[in-house]
Amino acid sequence: MRITKFHIPTLKEISSDTSVISHKLLLKAGMIRQLASGLYTLMPLGMRVVNKIMNIIREELNEIGDSEVLFPIMQNNDAWVRSGREKGYCGPETLRIKDRHGVDMLFSPTAEESAHLIFEMDVKSYKNLPITFYQINTKFRDEIRPRFGLMRCREFIMMDAYSFDINEDDAKKNYNNHFKAYLKIFKKMGLTAIPMQAATGEIGGDLSHEFHIIAENGESGIFYDKKLDEITENLAQFDISELQNIYAKTDDKHDEKNCPTLPENLIYKRGIEVGHIFYYKDNYTKKMDITIQGQDGKLFHPVGGCYGMGVTRIMAAAIEVNNDEKGIIWHKSISPFDVILINLSPKDEKIIQKCNEIYNLFMQNNIDTLYDDTHSSPGQKFNNADLIGIPFQIILGSKGFEKNKIEIKNRKNGQISTVLIENLLQEIIKLL
Repeated sequence: MRITKFHIPTLKEISSDTSVISHKLLLKAGMIRQLASGLYTLMPLGMRVVNKIMNIIREELNEIGDSEVLFPIMQNNDAWVRSGREKGYCGPETLRIKDRHGVDMLFSPTAEESAHLIFEMDVKSYKNLPITFYQINTKFRDEIRPRFGLMRCREFIMMDAYSFDINEDDAKKNYNNHFKAYLKIFKKMGLTAIPMQAATGEIGGDLSHEFHIIAENGESGIFYDKKLDEITENLAQFDISELQNIYAKTDDKHDEKNCPTLPENLIYKRGIEVGHIFYYKDNYTKKMDITIQGQDGKLFHPVGGCYGMGVTRIMAAAIEVNNDEKGIIWHKSISPFDVILINLSPKDEKIIQKCNEIYNLFMQNNIDTLYDDTHSSPGQKFNNADLIGIPFQIILGSKGFEKNKIEIKNRKNGQISTVLIENLLQEIIKLL
């Protein structure tokens, strides 16, 4: 993509209202724009990051056999009456309206009811189980005080999945599959996620885990056994039950006197919650009176769980973890582009021609490239490249061109290497 044909509305100054670094950098880098309190438009660069995050989530959930669907954003209130959550869940955070026929509707804060209605329509026998539906969709929760940009807003993008199984043993295997998938998802994004036992709250059930991304400016304090660091780095070598039983608690639940982990093995860090999973037994199928035929011919209530992950929140959390005084530092798996090609001599026809050749070569080799073909000063080009945080900057100016050399800058560590232009493609493929 050429910058002259791509909308990247970077800003030098932003409102003093922005207090967290991810909010500041998302605005400065032109990745989001605020339309109202807690309501943001994802701009072209931001949308690219969100798409990368969603694709990683899809890869891992598809791998464990989940089926992607898309539930309506608007839900009929009758389903919530049927599940018993009509008055309890979210309270005033749930946006309720009447349609033109006077039917009570609500804007989806979560979709357990929708998933169970689809299950009831289509699944009649134990032979169809297990099954898990997931969606990546917009949610709305009318926060009383939206703040911190995408960290706590009213409308956001979320992945939510809903599993159905024959019995508790099968359901917990499904739960564990999602637990492991979550850790793999975050690791692919270059993020360290700490899983911890959590309360089930209004979702219900008796088994739940939160996933917190470690970040200096995280909203929660986390105490956890240092074994978790070793395990999350080598997932394949550890049993899932061992991982789930290692001590990890947020500061409001940490009990220093009764903590099973020795003080010297206890680590304290800050974290941002980005995922939450639940096993809620037959809580919903019983309340909604949903049954299927079992192997013995009798009707029974299937058991299941739900799994949530904040997609736009992950984008903000990734910036909280990876940034410096110049701007964002994207992990290559979720960067809006693989590389940015910077032409330092946009009036030199020979260099323009060479940059065009490089750009076309990269695109032919599926290297997603942002080409700065503007007539801005070198300083402006470097500042913008650092701000938006693409992992590798490819820099060509008149001095390098004369020597048949081109520079590659690593955004994360600032190191610059020089290669022959004819070797550039090979070097970039290695880096990616």
